[in-house]
Amino acid sequence: MASVDVASYSGPEPAETPAGSRALIAGALGNVLEWYDFAAYGFLAAIFARNFFPDSDPFVGLIAAFGVFAASFVMRPVGGMVFGHIGDRYGRRRALFISAAMMTVSTVAIGLLPTYATIGVAAPLLLLLLRLLQGLSIGGEYTTSAIFLAENAKLRRRGLIASFAGCGASGGTLLGSMVGAVTAMMMSTDDLVAWGWRIPFLLGILLGGFTLYLRGSAIDDAPSRPHRPGRLPLVEALRTDGREMIRAAVLNLTLGVSFYMLFVYLTTYMQQVDGLTERLSLQINTISMVAVLGLAPLFAALSDRIGRKPVVCGGLIGLILFSWPLFRLLDSGVAANALIGQLGFAVLVAAYAGPMPCVLVEMFRPATRCSALSFSYNLALGLAGGTAPMVAVYLVNREQFDMGPAAYLIAVAAVSLAAALTMKETRGRALS
Repeated sequence: MASVDVASYSGPEPAETPAGSRALIAGALGNVLEWYDFAAYGFLAAIFARNFFPDSDPFVGLIAAFGVFAASFVMRPVGGMVFGHIGDRYGRRRALFISAAMMTVSTVAIGLLPTYATIGVAAPLLLLLLRLLQGLSIGGEYTTSAIFLAENAKLRRRGLIASFAGCGASGGTLLGSMVGAVTAMMMSTDDLVAWGWRIPFLLGILLGGFTLYLRGSAIDDAPSRPHRPGRLPLVEALRTDGREMIRAAVLNLTLGVSFYMLFVYLTTYMQQVDGLTERLSLQINTISMVAVLGLAPLFAALSDRIGRKPVVCGGLIGLILFSWPLFRLLDSGVAANALIGQLGFAVLVAAYAGPMPCVLVEMFRPATRCSALSFSYNLALGLAGGTAPMVAVYLVNREQFDMGPAAYLIAVAAVSLAAALTMKETRGRALS
């Protein structure tokens, strides 16, 4: 389908005011908190395995640690329903504030959690409970913030502005990687295992407090857009946009697998397969996340000019064609090659993921947008993202298939490409 000319749209656009700009910043920065807290666990999974599952052999302990990581994704569709309902019924800003508060509390609690050596089996159970709360919180954060940003952006820059939701997520993951790398550099491995792992989680109170301040003040100046359909928003969304919800879920499968395999699990992969140190693998991951953070807005801005569909499809085709050779570089055991491989993936993921927030927002009608988008997105991330590290660990450790993660990523990208090829071009269309 040909793209719609931006000039053909004559409806009103959001005004660019200082208050509106502050609100957009508050909407974007909240994702930093959510993904910093959520991803910090993935970077330290091997240490959590030693502290909370010490009676298991190394493989079982790592699977158990990533199992807790995956379990939190089970709550993401639930969080999508809860916060989608709040966003559609009571306004986007209320949903954003509640999700940030819940994430702050659960993250700091993880930093204070006793280990298995102190309270026995209660330790992994409490860890699981807190991770489930994090999953519930994050279930509404990314989608609601993307909607908030897109609805308050000028049409000609909607792709770029909405991409800040994804940049916040990447920035949070980057921050978690940086804090993990700095923490590992400043202490011995024994100290890191004994108590240093708590530092990234306890620091969450600073980021959380700042986020809550922004969302409790600046975001109040943003226009509220609550919608009150006659029936439950999710029920209405399934009735009117069920087909688009399925397409959105399939489209997001690669987002889950690529992000959590390439920028969370790969720190473990580089240690186990390449023999790189924990410090070096975190440094490589940090550099690649900086690349994603810088490139994603550029690809999103490109989608404002040439259309969402060609940019997204180009990124997916790139993942299908180049995942195998890039994983060959990662599998070489040479740090320089691993860095090149990670940077290659950063470019491809940025091309695919940069325009995605705007693509998803533009797929759904305003009255049920939060519910439709939050549920479909989190269903895909729960199925594909949460299990990606576990699948990778199984293929590499049990099947002795070092290239297994590449094959898995290629297969999932092919499925998402099929959905992307069938979606309509939405550049230049009014959101209401």
